[in-house]
Amino acid sequence: MEPSWKALLPFLVVIPISIWTKQVIPGLFVGLLVGSYLMTPSLLGGLRTMLHYVVDNLMQTNNIRIIIFLYVFAGLVSMIKYTGGIKGFVHLVSQKVKSAKTAMLLTWISTMVTFSDPDFRIVTVAPIMKALRKRLGLSSQQIGFAIEVTSNPVVALIPIATAFVGYMVSVIDKALDTAGIGAEPYIVYVRSIPFNFFSYAIIAVGLYYSFFVYSRQKQAAVSEKRKEAPIRSWNERLALEMAEEQRPADHEPNEAQGEEGDAMQTCPRAYQKETPVKPWNLIVPLSIVLVLTLFLSWWDGRRGARTFWQAFLQSDALGAMLEALLFTVIITVAFFLWQRFKLNDLLTHFVKGGNELISVILMLALIWALSAVAEDLGFSQYITGHVKEWIPPFFVAPILFLLGAVISYFIGSSWGTWGMLMPLGVTLASQSGTNILPVIGAVFASGTFGAFASPLSDNTVTLCTILDLPVMEYARTKLIPSLIAAGIAAVLFGATSFLLH
Repeated sequence: MEPSWKALLPFLVVIPISIWTKQVIPGLFVGLLVGSYLMTPSLLGGLRTMLHYVVDNLMQTNNIRIIIFLYVFAGLVSMIKYTGGIKGFVHLVSQKVKSAKTAMLLTWISTMVTFSDPDFRIVTVAPIMKALRKRLGLSSQQIGFAIEVTSNPVVALIPIATAFVGYMVSVIDKALDTAGIGAEPYIVYVRSIPFNFFSYAIIAVGLYYSFFVYSRQKQAAVSEKRKEAPIRSWNERLALEMAEEQRPADHEPNEAQGEEGDAMQTCPRAYQKETPVKPWNLIVPLSIVLVLTLFLSWWDGRRGARTFWQAFLQSDALGAMLEALLFTVIITVAFFLWQRFKLNDLLTHFVKGGNELISVILMLALIWALSAVAEDLGFSQYITGHVKEWIPPFFVAPILFLLGAVISYFIGSSWGTWGMLMPLGVTLASQSGTNILPVIGAVFASGTFGAFASPLSDNTVTLCTILDLPVMEYARTKLIPSLIAAGIAAVLFGATSFLLH
C-alpha cells in the first residue's frame, strides 16, 4: 500500500480511547480494527484481516516464545508461592528490612541478579515487594516505578547475557550494511552504550524519586490529613493512601506477613496464611534459572566464537532463557516432590499462575498485530520519507531521539522503534558526516523511553497486572519523571552532536 498519513490513524486512536476507557485493551482493539479496515475496506474483510494479523503475529517464533516464557515463569512463581518460597523469603528479608528505604535499596540491588530480561525482573521482584508493601508503608506505584526504572533502561545498557543483545546488534548490522559502512556491529554497539543518555538519565531520576520524592510526598500527605485539608492531585491522593496503609512497626513478622497475604488478589499472589515458611523454595529455583541462562547462552554461541564474550553475542538469548526456564521447572518440581508436596497440587498452581497472565498475553497479541498492520499501511516509510526532508545534519541525533520517543510512546515497543529508525539514523549520519555512535545511542534511547513511559509497553502491562495498578493512571504518574529524563537526554544529544561532528 502506498504510504500516506492514514498509516498514522491506528496509533492515533489508541491513546485517546485508552485514556477515555481507562483500559488499554479497548484502545488497542479499536486501533487494530481501524487499521484492518483501512487495509480491507469491506464489512467482513476488515474483521478477517484483523483475525489474520492477530493469528499470524501470535504464531511468529519470537512472539510465541515470549508468551511461553511469561506463562511458564508465572506458573513457576505460583508453585514457589504455594510451597512457601516467597513467604519464606519475605520472612527472611523482613529481619533485615526494617524501613521503606531499605526495601527500596533491596529493589535496586536485586537488579544484579535479574538483569537478563525486563519481564524476568518484573515477574521475579514485583511479588516479593508487593508482599512487603503494607508493613513498610510503600505504595504500589512507588514499588512499580523502582522496579521498572531498573528494568528496560538497565537491560539496554548490558552487553552480555540479555535477551536484548542479539537483536540490538542485528539492527546495527543491517543499518551498517544499508549505509555501506564496514564495521564490526558488536563493537559499534558496545561503543554506542555511553550515548544511551535516556537510560542514564532515567536511572538517575529514578534514584531521586525512589529515595527522596516519595518520602516527602508521604510526609506531606500525613500533614494534610491531620489538617483535614482537601487532597487534589493524584500524587497527593496516592501518598495519603500509602500513609493510611502503613502498618505499625512493632508487628511480628509472621503476623504482618499474614495480613499482607490476605491482600494479594492477582498474579502471582505472594502467599497465603497456611503456606509454610521455606525461603530456599524461592532461592534455589531462581538461582538455577539464572545459572542455566548464563551457561546455555554461552553453550549456544560457543561454536565458532573466538572469545568467551563472543559466545554470548552469537547465542540465541531468548531461546536460552526459555530452555533454562523449562529445565528449571523440571528440576523445581522434583525438588518440591522430594519435600512431599503433591504433584496434583503443584500442577494446579502452575496452571493457575500461568492463566492469570492471560490478560497480558491478550494485550501483547493486540500490540503485535497493531504494529504489523500499521507497518503494512506504510507507517515507517511515511515517517522516514518525511523525516529526510527536514532534519539538519547537526541535529540528526537529538531529532531522531525526539521522533523515536514519540513513536515508541505510541507503539509501546523498544524493539519496533529500534528496527524502524536504526537504518534511517545510520544512513542520515553517514550521508551528513555525523558521528554514528551518538545517533545509534539516540535510537536506542528513544525506544527505551517508549518501553518505560508508554502505557502500551508490555513491561508496564505486566507490572500493573501483578501490582493491581490501573495501567493508564500509573503511566500518567511516571510521565513527568520520564519527560524530565527525556529533556536531559535531548540536551546531551544536542551538545554531543556539536562536539563530535
